[in-house]
Amino acid sequence: MSNSPTLTWMSLLHCQEIFCLFEGSLDNLGSLRQQYGLAKSANEVVLMIEEYKALRDRAPYPPSHVVGHLQGNFAFIVFDKSTSTLFVASDQFGKVPLYWGITTDGYVAFANDANLLKGACGKSLASFPQGCFFSTAVGELRSYENPKNKITAVPATEEEIWGAKFMVSDTYLQIIHNFLIF
Repeated sequence: MSNSPTLTWMSLLHCQEIFCLFEGSLDNLGSLRQQYGLAKSANEVVLMIEEYKALRDRAPYPPSHVVGHLQGNFAFIVFDKSTSTLFVASDQFGKVPLYWGITTDGYVAFANDANLLKGACGKSLASFPQGCFFSTAVGELRSYENPKNKITAVPATEEEIWGAKFMVSDTYLQIIHNFLIF
């Protein structure tokens, strides 16, 4: 048995002013392709752009529905340049690392490697909470499994590297991820 890390696929796509970075894989990609009327060749990043467009264009379509039916290991970032909207999520098990923080000049930054953000984000660096999504359209971080439950940031102790942990109901989730800076 090997102790090497699991490899995941990362895809980036720009389509009609929408940028999507997707890392991981979806177990139910085939059925989601059918649901959205996509070709069999459409991959996860194409699907996420279509799902985001459905969210954006069919309001009040809840963001938790977009992410809640995804099955697999994933983390993604969608940025809609035309509306300046950011939509980010991680799977419920946190199998694909995603970190975020606030840079010293006030930007939200994401990465899949915490070391890429340490210098820029300092103590605000955290692991993006598993089973959650962040949307600038909604204006907050939410659990997609329990979208009505409040998420609370719990400051890190002096011994911890990360700036905060997040609590969804009774579950603490630590924040640590790394992708893009917006």
